[in-house]
Amino acid sequence: MSKLATASVGLSVIIFVVLIPVLEVSPTHIFNPEWPSHARLHVAWQLMTNAALSILALGCVWSARSPRIGIGIALIPIVSFLMAFTLRSVYGGSLFHTDGTQLAVGGINVAVLIMIPLTALLLGGLWKTKTPAQKRGV
Repeated sequence: MSKLATASVGLSVIIFVVLIPVLEVSPTHIFNPEWPSHARLHVAWQLMTNAALSILALGCVWSARSPRIGIGIALIPIVSFLMAFTLRSVYGGSLFHTDGTQLAVGGINVAVLIMIPLTALLLGGLWKTKTPAQKRGV
């Protein structure tokens, strides 16, 4: 198993189990009185789903039985975020808070700054992790 695979999936767990919930269980998201209750339910659901997928991915990588599947699972919430970000003009989405602010570095939203390199790390881990056929020398 690739150390890069373990490290990148481990990093995704930290991001989806710790970092994003800390940012979103806040007055700007789940406790935002300007958001409809239905939208807040979807955010809570998304947080729990992404955390569960991340933990499942880590289990797959740590077990060494299916690290490539684990990396694929870890990519699901990340690629989904990047797709939602890319398609935001279609459905009226935005990374700006209701007060018009955003968490950004150099004018680039922090979520985008995190997700793009994490995607690259996970793809690198996928590339470095041998398939079962490669392990058998086939």
